[in-house]
Amino acid sequence: MKRLSLVALLSVIYAACIGAEPAPKAAENKGPRLGNFSVSLAVKDLKKSREFYEKLGFHVIAGNGSSWSILQNDASTIGLFQGLFEKNILTFNPGWDRNSKTLPDFDDVRDIQKTLMDRGLEFAKKADESPTGPASAVLADPDGNQILIDQHVARPQK
Repeated sequence: MKRLSLVALLSVIYAACIGAEPAPKAAENKGPRLGNFSVSLAVKDLKKSREFYEKLGFHVIAGNGSSWSILQNDASTIGLFQGLFEKNILTFNPGWDRNSKTLPDFDDVRDIQKTLMDRGLEFAKKADESPTGPASAVLADPDGNQILIDQHVARPQK
């Protein structure tokens, strides 16, 4: 007989009580490891935006204070950028944890790019495939939202 985890068992019991099918088992992650996630916001007034997000409980962890600031609140990270780009961007940083510390093992931006291109995705800006150092790539989702894969560290040693 298979052993169910407590969560799986509760899911089955709950589903039986409401007459629904139990939730499917979580799929194993088969995608590339994109790295640390943040939202990069294009702001009109950095000072006003920073003050607003500080009232929400965010605190500054990095930035130059004049054109960009990075803020965190618990597990959430946002970047505020004045005059550096036009639209908001979903940003992933392969090789970094949420404190910008280099991870010992991660998927390099060039490997991520190749995997996504093999899946039929097109890039607006491709990472140079030859070097091993920092690189970035940009693509957009079907609604035009930009996604930046921005690696600041060298390719991991394997």
